[in-house]
Parts: sequence; structure tokens; C-alpha cells
Amino acid sequence: MPRIYRLLRTQIVPADIERVWEFFATPRNLNELTPPEMDFTILSGADEPMYPGQLIEYRIQIVPGIVVSWLTEIVHVEPKRRFIDEQRFGPYQFWYHEHRFEPTREGTCIEDYVTYALPLGIIGGVVHELWVRRRLEYIFDFRRQAIERIFGTI
Repeated sequence: MPRIYRLLRTQIVPADIERVWEFFATPRNLNELTPPEMDFTILSGADEPMYPGQLIEYRIQIVPGIVVSWLTEIVHVEPKRRFIDEQRFGPYQFWYHEHRFEPTREGTCIEDYVTYALPLGIIGGVVHELWVRRRLEYIFDFRRQAIERIFGTI
């Protein structure tokens, strides 16, 4: 059984749930939330608003010179509340990302719950400790800053 890792991020933005949901329910906006050095490119599947069963294919550069393909499926959508994407093909052995949205007095609370596993057993565990965990934290730190630029801060 692979080792399971988790990442949780929460932030509140001063924007109403309708505006926040509209942004996140538009898959092509994912590019704005990804660090530019990852050379994130959507190849297919992001031409229409999000729906269950939607497959989104993209390419990312994980380190300079190493580009990987990634296919995710939107497996669950509750409009203005949450959606879940799962990796179907890509760099992880397992990837489950739940995005939650909750109206608050200040605006909207955005929560990301990521559960993931790496391939290669013990080697994957070492790579996680040396690089993957920090890289994911960096990506979600970038995402937080991008969301603040888009929606503002409290």
C-alpha cells in the first residue's frame, strides 16, 4: 500500500460566492493559478464550464526540461459548494483534490483538500520528503497569492 499524503489550504476572499464559483467553474482559469515556470498548457477539455465527467488534459513542466502529461476528471460538482477532480493519468500514483466554497460574512471561504500518493514505494517517499512536498506547498502558496490578486484580501 502506498503512503498517503494530505495537503489542506484555506483562505477567505472578499468576493461573493457567485463570482468565486464562476471563476473556479471555468477550467481554463487554472492557468492563472499555476506558477508560470511550470509552463502549464491545457491541451483539451477546458472549452466549457465544469461538469461531472469532464476530462481535462494538460501538460506541465515539473522541473526544467522534464514535461509530463496529466489527465484529470471532474468527478463531482455541487454548484457554488464544491467540486472534486481526480487524476486519471499523470505524475502521481493517486490524486484526489476537493475544492470547497463557503459563503462567509467577509466573502467566500475557499478550501483545498488534496490527498495524494507517489509511485515507487520507498523511493517515492524519499522524493516526497526531499522535493514533492515543498513543491506542492510552493504551488499552493502561488495559488493563494493569485487568488488574492484576483479577488482581493481581507
